[in-house]
Parts: sequence; C-alpha cells; structure tokens
Amino acid sequence: MKFYFAPMEGITGYVFRNAHHACFPSVDRYYTPFISPNQNRPMSPKEKRDVLPENNRNIPLIPQILTNNATQFLQAAKVLADMGYEEVNLNLGCPSATVVTKGKGAGFLGEKEKLRAFLDEVYEQTPIPVSLKTRLGMRDPVEIVELLELFHPYPVKEWILHARIREDYYKYEPRLDTFEIAAKESPFPLCYNGDIFSVADYERICQRFPRIQSVMLGRGLMANPALVRQIQGGSPCTKEEFLSFHHRICHGYEEIMSGDRNVLFKMKELWAYWESLFTGEEKRIKKIRKANSLAEYDAAVSILLEQADFASDIKKS
Repeated sequence: MKFYFAPMEGITGYVFRNAHHACFPSVDRYYTPFISPNQNRPMSPKEKRDVLPENNRNIPLIPQILTNNATQFLQAAKVLADMGYEEVNLNLGCPSATVVTKGKGAGFLGEKEKLRAFLDEVYEQTPIPVSLKTRLGMRDPVEIVELLELFHPYPVKEWILHARIREDYYKYEPRLDTFEIAAKESPFPLCYNGDIFSVADYERICQRFPRIQSVMLGRGLMANPALVRQIQGGSPCTKEEFLSFHHRICHGYEEIMSGDRNVLFKMKELWAYWESLFTGEEKRIKKIRKANSLAEYDAAVSILLEQADFASDIKKS
C-alpha cells in the first residue's frame, strides 16, 4: 500500500513537508497545495518557492495545479517538467466556494463538456503524466458514472478520489457505496481519500476495497503525524518526536518570515489539529493561541509539553 499526504492550502508547504518527512518518513508521496496559473504567469513567486527542488530535497513530491484553462495548465506543467518533476496532479476536488464559483476545482466537475475539451488538450500536449484528484461529483453522487465515462479515454496516471460530493464539503460520512462503483469500474490506478483518522479506519477501507493500492490522508495525518507509521505496525508518536517536529516547523518559518506575527499565524493554524494530542488541556492550549510574541508562544508550548499528558496512541482503534 502507498500512503499519500493530501495537499492542504496554507498548511502543507515546504517547511511543513520537510519537518514531517524528517520526523515521520513513512509517507510515500506529498502533494503540494495547488498552483493557480493565470494569463500573466504560470505560477506566483510564492508557489515557485514551494516547488523549487532545493526546497524539497529528498521529498517525494507531486505538484498540484488548479485551473480550468488548458493553456495555463500546460504552461505550468512545462515549468514543473523543466524543474525535474515527473508527474503533475490536476485539482478537480477543491470544494471552496471561491474556487467553485470560478468553475475550478470541484466546480469544474459541473461543466462536463468544458472539462472534456480541457482534458482533450491537456492529455494531447502535456510534457509529463497527469493524475487527477476529484470528488464523486458536484451535486449528486451518481455523477460518478458520468465521470468514469468522461475520464476513460485518457491516460490518467492515477485517480485520487475523495468519497464525497462537493456539496458535502467535509461533512457527513464518506459515500462508500458510491466509491465502490469507481473501485470496480476504474481503468486507472485508484487512490482512496476521505476520513482515515485511525488504524481501524484504514483497515475498514482495505477490507471494503481490496483492490485499492494507495490511500491519501489529510486531516487524520495532521492530527496524528505518526498515523502512517502506526498503520504499518509501528509505534505511536512520542512527546519527544512531537517536540522535534514542532520545533523544526517553527524554526523553518522563523528563517523565511519576518516578524513574530507571521510565524505565530502559521503555528497557531496547526494547533487546530494538534490539540487532540493533549487531552483535557484546553486552558494551556488557549494560552498558546493567545500568545502575542514568539517568546510568549514558546513559553506556553514548553509548559504544555512539560506538564500535560500526551495522547500518544491517538484513535488507534
């Protein structure tokens, strides 16, 4: 089984990826937060920094592109191919309203003839293989049947399928009955994505879909950075490992950002996931969130790690 770390906008950039891969090297592939090309440039300076090979040494990385314009996709793919990347991923799954209203991400699934024309051009001219990351559909899970027909003619490198429709966002249970249609009918390698938060979750998916050869984890791996290792039979995350992981991320941001405020913003975002590592510690975590300087933040984190119980076996069952 292959394990992929899902792209998470604003979170899983190269600072985070480097820290995670150094501390928990069980993930087979990381996917970048989406690159959004436009008519003026194939990627922004910030997006380019995130995919530069020198910022991702020894990290198995697949860049992801978000667009509904084939020319812009191909321009970005060419830049990435020239950097040495051997695959790019097309984002057809983002459910954000700001993305969907522009007919991008999961919104592109609702315009199937435009999508067909886009894929015709992309797969005819792409300099490197293209994989897809999609949802089951835009509004109705039965759209999966249309997507199977739509994608069938193309040499799709891999299909990463989140088992929800766009209208679900991240609510409700994954629609496994609908995913099963794709699992049985997909002519491409199929990757399962959706709500793997524990070893038991992973085992249920494997039992239900024995042909699946890869899974993508996002929020579950954010909350438990050693989850893939546990799935593989290894040990849970220790407090010492978490401390090293945390410090690598924080120091990485300090090196590339100016001022405490910017670093604090990035670090505080992560605690929305990490708080589950510390049961019954709402007051101490609140002090972390209220910190106004890095010195205050570091002190609050130190107190938490010294005094709190660490949930080292998060959601194992």
